[in-house]
Amino acid sequence: MRPIDKSDLFNWFSYHAPMPGQNQRYELIRTEARRLAEIILENSPPSPEQTVAIRRLREAIMYANAAIACNEKLERLGGEDQEAYPA
Repeated sequence: MRPIDKSDLFNWFSYHAPMPGQNQRYELIRTEARRLAEIILENSPPSPEQTVAIRRLREAIMYANAAIACNEKLERLGGEDQEAYPA
Protein backbone atom coordinates (compact mmCIF):
# COMPACT_ATOMS: atom_id res chain seq x y z
CA MET A 1 0.00 0.00 0.00
CA ARG A 2 1.43 3.36 -0.96
CA PRO A 3 1.38 6.39 1.34
CA ILE A 4 -1.29 9.07 0.92
CA ASP A 5 -0.13 12.07 -1.09
CA LYS A 6 -1.58 15.45 -2.08
CA SER A 7 -3.07 14.08 -5.30
CA ASP A 8 -5.10 11.63 -3.18
CA LEU A 9 -6.38 14.48 -1.02
CA PHE A 10 -7.32 16.50 -4.09
CA ASN A 11 -9.19 13.52 -5.50
CA TRP A 12 -11.00 12.63 -2.27
CA PHE A 13 -11.97 16.18 -1.35
CA SER A 14 -13.13 17.35 -4.77
CA TYR A 15 -16.52 17.26 -6.40
CA HIS A 16 -16.74 14.61 -9.09
CA ALA A 17 -19.49 15.39 -11.58
CA PRO A 18 -21.05 12.16 -12.79
CA MET A 19 -19.70 10.85 -16.07
CA PRO A 20 -21.86 9.05 -18.61
CA GLY A 21 -23.25 5.81 -17.19
CA GLN A 22 -22.36 6.50 -13.57
CA ASN A 23 -25.76 7.77 -12.42
CA GLN A 24 -27.38 4.48 -13.39
CA ARG A 25 -24.83 2.53 -11.35
CA TYR A 26 -25.20 4.84 -8.35
CA GLU A 27 -28.94 4.25 -8.48
CA LEU A 28 -28.53 0.47 -8.82
CA ILE A 29 -26.29 0.37 -5.75
CA ARG A 30 -28.75 2.47 -3.72
CA THR A 31 -31.77 0.45 -4.86
CA GLU A 32 -30.24 -2.91 -4.01
CA ALA A 33 -28.90 -1.64 -0.69
CA ARG A 34 -32.36 -0.33 0.17
CA ARG A 35 -33.77 -3.81 -0.50
CA LEU A 36 -31.22 -5.32 1.88
CA ALA A 37 -31.97 -2.62 4.48
CA GLU A 38 -35.66 -3.54 4.29
CA ILE A 39 -34.79 -7.22 4.79
CA ILE A 40 -32.68 -6.34 7.82
CA LEU A 41 -35.45 -4.12 9.24
CA GLU A 42 -38.15 -6.75 8.69
CA ASN A 43 -36.12 -9.71 9.99
CA SER A 44 -34.25 -8.41 12.98
CA PRO A 45 -35.52 -6.86 16.20
CA PRO A 46 -34.99 -3.18 16.92
CA SER A 47 -31.67 -3.09 18.71
CA PRO A 48 -28.27 -1.43 18.72
CA GLU A 49 -27.08 -4.20 16.39
CA GLN A 50 -29.86 -3.49 13.89
CA THR A 51 -28.92 0.18 13.94
CA VAL A 52 -25.28 -0.68 13.30
CA ALA A 53 -26.24 -3.03 10.45
CA ILE A 54 -28.22 -0.27 8.73
CA ARG A 55 -25.51 2.31 9.42
CA ARG A 56 -22.80 0.07 7.97
CA LEU A 57 -24.93 -0.57 4.91
CA ARG A 58 -25.21 3.20 4.42
CA GLU A 59 -21.43 3.44 4.75
CA ALA A 60 -21.01 0.67 2.17
CA ILE A 61 -23.17 2.61 -0.30
CA MET A 62 -21.10 5.75 0.26
CA TYR A 63 -17.83 3.92 -0.29
CA ALA A 64 -19.13 2.04 -3.33
CA ASN A 65 -20.23 5.32 -4.89
CA ALA A 66 -16.92 6.94 -3.94
CA ALA A 67 -15.12 4.07 -5.66
CA ILE A 68 -16.97 4.93 -8.84
CA ALA A 69 -16.59 8.70 -8.52
CA CYS A 70 -12.94 8.81 -7.44
CA ASN A 71 -11.40 5.99 -9.45
CA GLU A 72 -12.88 6.08 -12.92
CA LYS A 73 -11.42 8.05 -15.75
CA LEU A 74 -13.34 8.96 -18.86
CA GLU A 75 -11.19 6.64 -20.97
CA ARG A 76 -12.54 3.60 -19.07
CA LEU A 77 -16.04 4.69 -19.99
CA GLY A 78 -15.24 5.05 -23.68
CA GLY A 79 -14.73 8.82 -23.75
CA GLU A 80 -11.84 10.77 -25.17
CA ASP A 81 -11.56 14.03 -23.23
CA GLN A 82 -9.90 13.07 -19.94
CA GLU A 83 -9.02 16.66 -19.13
CA ALA A 84 -12.73 17.49 -18.89
CA TYR A 85 -13.06 14.88 -16.13
CA PRO A 86 -9.82 14.75 -14.10
CA ALA A 87 -9.76 11.88 -11.66
